[in-house]
Amino acid sequence: MKPIIAPSVLSADFANLQRDVTMINESQADWFHVDIMDGVFVPNISFGLPVCAAINKHAKKPLDVHLMIVQPEKYIEAFKEAGAAYISVHAEACTHLHRVIQQIHAAGCKAGVAINPHTPVNVLENVLNDIDLVCIMSVNPGFGGQQFITRTYEKIKQLNKMREEAKANFLIEIDGGVSDKNAKQLLDLGANVLVAGNFVFNSKDPQATIASLKSLG
Repeated sequence: MKPIIAPSVLSADFANLQRDVTMINESQADWFHVDIMDGVFVPNISFGLPVCAAINKHAKKPLDVHLMIVQPEKYIEAFKEAGAAYISVHAEACTHLHRVIQQIHAAGCKAGVAINPHTPVNVLENVLNDIDLVCIMSVNPGFGGQQFITRTYEKIKQLNKMREEAKANFLIEIDGGVSDKNAKQLLDLGANVLVAGNFVFNSKDPQATIASLKSLG
């Protein structure tokens, strides 16, 4: 199976956002990864509903919306309206995680759960068959361009084993520090979706960089 490549628009040029959206449309990328940050759950503020909707207006591929916010349950329907196909919430931000997963499905979206680098994968044990995606953060969330945390390899291995044992069908997504130096190993261990930000947008030829990741499957 070919990997799903999801360029992170957090690393795009916000002054030329339509240009970068067009680039992703014309590339071999599969999804747009859209990071929503509130300055509370993570120490940064990115963009919100209006920018998400603006991206969706021009995007020809699904929006993979990653909510790095407190009380995400308040905004599920709004992000659905803004164009989200996948909505991922953080396990650490949800007191009633199962209820929020149900809420995402009820809105007509695919449900994802993200976990921070310090969070063990076994917190997902009771929702494995209820989710469509697990986003493993391989950097501390909040800022692009951070160094990949090598403990991620072991977490993918553990989660892949849990997926097999539960006969679950969720995708494993890796978000942070993904590059040509680690992408193949991530996929070999069981990852299905690669989120790439700076590695794509800081390259001389972003479309060729996306194609190189896509060819690793």
